[in-house]
Amino acid sequence: MHWRDTLPDWYIKKYGYQPCINIGTAGHVDHGKTSLIQALTGSWTSVHSQELKRGITIRVGYSDAAFYKCKKCEEPLGYSTTPKCNNCGDESELSRVVSFVDSPGHESLMANMLSGSALMDGALLLVAANEKVPKPQTKEHLLALQTLGIQQIVVLQNKVDLLSYDEVLANYKDITKFVKGTNAAKSPIIPISAQSGLNIDALIGAIESTIKTPERDEKADPVMHVLRSFDVNKPGIKLKDIKGGVIGGSLTQGIFNVGDEIEIKPGIMNEKKKFYEPILTE
Repeated sequence: MHWRDTLPDWYIKKYGYQPCINIGTAGHVDHGKTSLIQALTGSWTSVHSQELKRGITIRVGYSDAAFYKCKKCEEPLGYSTTPKCNNCGDESELSRVVSFVDSPGHESLMANMLSGSALMDGALLLVAANEKVPKPQTKEHLLALQTLGIQQIVVLQNKVDLLSYDEVLANYKDITKFVKGTNAAKSPIIPISAQSGLNIDALIGAIESTIKTPERDEKADPVMHVLRSFDVNKPGIKLKDIKGGVIGGSLTQGIFNVGDEIEIKPGIMNEKKKFYEPILTE
């Protein structure tokens, strides 16, 4: 059953079927960011041919999940991504729906990570327990989050199933030293295994207690941050037959209605006057 089929009426009336928060991933290449998103949402966000061929995330990926909390079970056992508690089997209550922004970790794709982080309300910083701390992109991604003012961060010590208890503890201490003095200094550090699903309930609990849903002003003029676009025109189409494209991003305030006039900035470059002209569309 898809999570959309489990949403209660109160949530649908308030948000429709839309997530209410964007949470991104950050961390070094191959530290488990995409595997974590799959563990939380059931979707593998690396779908493009070059991503599958090279085994790394290249473009920013997206996937959604609903978080549920069982009233009977003590934290963090009662958290799950299904309406039935994984611990006791009783029905759980919806906490909220989250949209995940999966950023690439390779050094050559830092610009892609930065574009994705512009939409993040909070972040999950992944650190592989079986590697030295910190790796280059671990440092760069944390600095990027700090530069962008993202303060709501949960640090994840991934791949703990590959090490002994003493090795995990030593790595945990290294992570603590690394985040000291940064915007993640007070963030919880959760040991997990994205591959096996170990401690996913504790991770969801940490997300729910640490990364709060921001207030959205629905009465303000709508503002949408565009992150990607798609060309819907077939190759070789004549100029007079060209139609508009599709844009994707996140609405940070206001509401769009059918028929609204939309201004897209910066727009099209005017080569003669050397400035951008915004595009007006409906």
